[in-house]
Parts: sequence; C-alpha cells; structure tokens
Amino acid sequence: MTKSKVILEDKVREEWIDYNGHMNDAEYVRVFSWGVDRFMKLVGIDDTFREEKNYTIFTMETHVCYLAEMSLNEQLEVHLKMIDYDAKRVHVFFELYGADGKRAATSEQMLMGIDQSTGKASPFPEDVFKQVEELAKNHTPDENPKEVGRVIGIKRKNKH
Repeated sequence: MTKSKVILEDKVREEWIDYNGHMNDAEYVRVFSWGVDRFMKLVGIDDTFREEKNYTIFTMETHVCYLAEMSLNEQLEVHLKMIDYDAKRVHVFFELYGADGKRAATSEQMLMGIDQSTGKASPFPEDVFKQVEELAKNHTPDENPKEVGRVIGIKRKNKH
C-alpha cells in the first residue's frame, strides 16, 4: 500500500509552457509549493490561524526530481507521503502525477514550524501537532520512495 494522500488536483496552464513545448521546471516547483500550502491547511494552518497565532511553516530544504514531461492542459495530481516528523519539523514527500497515472516529478521537503513574532523555529501548536501525527499515522509509506535521501552527483566507474 502506498499510503499517499491526494492533496491537489489541477491542470497544466498555458503560461507554464516553455520554449521546449512542455511545462517549465519552475512550474513543477510552483505546484509543489501549492502542495505545501495544502499541507498547511490539512494540519490547521490557514490565513486566520497565521494571523491569530502568529505561526506558520517555512520550507527549509527541497529536492526535486523531474521524471517526465507535462503537456498543456494535462490533468495533474499532487500526492503527499509523510516520511518523518518531530515537535517542530516535518519531512514530506510529494509526487506529481500526470495523465494516465504518469509519475512526472517528486519533491522531498523539510518543513519547519516558525513563530512569526521571533522569526525562529518553534514547536507546532498542540492542535497542529495532532493533525501532523494523524497524517503520519495514515500516510507514511512502509518503505520510503527511492528518491528520498538522494544525493546529487555524477556517478563514475573510474575516478579521473
């Protein structure tokens, strides 16, 4: 069982198409950023919460793997998997799917809770933490996707 949660459904927009005739790499990142926004809403951090509690989530690190081209008007879905979490951080994994279940990209991200009054890392408020725990309980894969924890580098058989 993959245990992923669909958190976003949309389509590739005309302004996202680049000179290569397919979705520009920056737009994949935009879609994953929207995924973070959806994640925040799932755990209870919406505009009202941010305003009242002076609390938000920042993206601390991200790693995107581009796997397939996305075309104009192609339907897309972003799926969420929870990899790990603690009192103030969440390690999430997003997958972008296109038409016919095509796995087009992945985004591994480290998110951190931030007290906006100090600009510093801060533990999740209790209600938010409970939602993070619930998501982790229901959407943590039995095995991490192969892209989790990847390191960028040129693999060489013989070093120069």
